[in-house]
Amino acid sequence: MPRMIRKQVYIESRQETTLKQQARTLGMTEAEVIRRAIDCQMSSVRLSIRDLKTWERERAFITKRMAKGHAPGGRRWRREDAYEERLMRYGR
Repeated sequence: MPRMIRKQVYIESRQETTLKQQARTLGMTEAEVIRRAIDCQMSSVRLSIRDLKTWERERAFITKRMAKGHAPGGRRWRREDAYEERLMRYGR
């Protein structure tokens, strides 16, 4: 078992009620429910950071595309082609 570090936090009455109910329902200690909630929150934060990096790559791609200016003779691509290119490039 990993080394445990004691932390003291203040929670609202409604949070205590929910915490106790969750611990009872899941058959675990309140501390374990809190640890799992922290792990879940940290996973969520990591996903948000990854999404931000994806947006930064997308913005760089758009900026590069805009710097080329208008194509002489008009555009020769369809919107669907741009979506397909983006999917191939970023997988999203």
